[in-house]
Amino acid sequence: MGHRAQGDVVPGRTEKVEFYRHSLGADEKDAVARVLDSLFLTTGEEVYAFEREFAEYLGAPEVVALASCTAAEHLALLALGLRPGDEVITTPLTFVATATAILHAGGVPVFVDVEPSTGNLDPERVEAAITRRTRAIVPVHLYGTMCDMVALRELADRFGLVLVEDAAHCVEGERDGVRPAGLGDAACFSFYATKTLTSGEGGAVALRDAAVADRLRTLRLHGMTKNAADRYHGLYQHWDMTELGWKFNMSNIQGAMLRPQLGRLNDRLLRREEIARKYDAAIDQLDGVERPVVPAATRPARHLYTVWVEPDRRDTYLGYLGRNGVGTAVNYRAIHTLRWLRENVKVEHDLSNAESIGARTLSLPLYDGLRDDEVSRVCDVLAAAAREA
Repeated sequence: MGHRAQGDVVPGRTEKVEFYRHSLGADEKDAVARVLDSLFLTTGEEVYAFEREFAEYLGAPEVVALASCTAAEHLALLALGLRPGDEVITTPLTFVATATAILHAGGVPVFVDVEPSTGNLDPERVEAAITRRTRAIVPVHLYGTMCDMVALRELADRFGLVLVEDAAHCVEGERDGVRPAGLGDAACFSFYATKTLTSGEGGAVALRDAAVADRLRTLRLHGMTKNAADRYHGLYQHWDMTELGWKFNMSNIQGAMLRPQLGRLNDRLLRREEIARKYDAAIDQLDGVERPVVPAATRPARHLYTVWVEPDRRDTYLGYLGRNGVGTAVNYRAIHTLRWLRENVKVEHDLSNAESIGARTLSLPLYDGLRDDEVSRVCDVLAAAAREA
């Protein structure tokens, strides 16, 4: 049978399979309405309640809710003692905010290559990159699969470094019995629109040190000793500004939206895992399509489902999937190849694995509301792309 023309449509459903759809519903609407009917829309009791409940979910002593994961990483590095010019080892296979947060905190990103099988930061290469100027390591739990935190914690302890996890993809993840914030000095989370726990925008940092958490709460709101809600209760008390802070606080609207989702996280993860296993089975039958390895003793958070194809065909795959109604994304091109970072951040180490993965990667739809017929459609179109694209 002859090949279809590149623009032809694979037979089947014509309704688009969206790359992502959130699972917010009546509980979240009711929670937001409750805040809108209350006195305080900004940081207050809903945020404080979310911090307590999210800390309980993670098994972490402290959580500080913030405006974004970028803000979380920025403030965590500052609160943990990063000084201007300190080097911070991290991965180039991530979203740009991992590096820009380091820069905004005054640090110097040092990009180190990743494991070719997982895309995660390679602990052996991290050790080789440590210098007398190194102050911190920022591993990224890429796609929702945790890095080797046992190995990275050992390195951090041996060299006296701070370990700050970028867990933007990894609320539900676990590896070797360790969850985010279990071994890191801080773990930073994103509640962006496409995340498995979302308020449209928002973030948080989980910590083990109460004093560092208290400093973060000051830094997140201009360095003030009391916010508006805290000043409201009781007789008026003057506040002071004790540090140069930022406007990085979370609102009660966001906190209220997040709280009902916590009890559903694990059930929703089970559905994404079911979808991922269907993708696995389909992809393992295809020539020229690979998928990242999930290490042993690991429960991935399944935030993204990414496949790796031949680099000279990646954009052809993207076009083919798109013409056939399958939403896709690229997570990620290696960020040291992007113009501003290329021109302003020196690359000192071989990054060939990250560059290779970045040139080959594309992400398929993965969310708990994805129907079985939509999963089958994605598999069919990907198989046709592998044959014909």
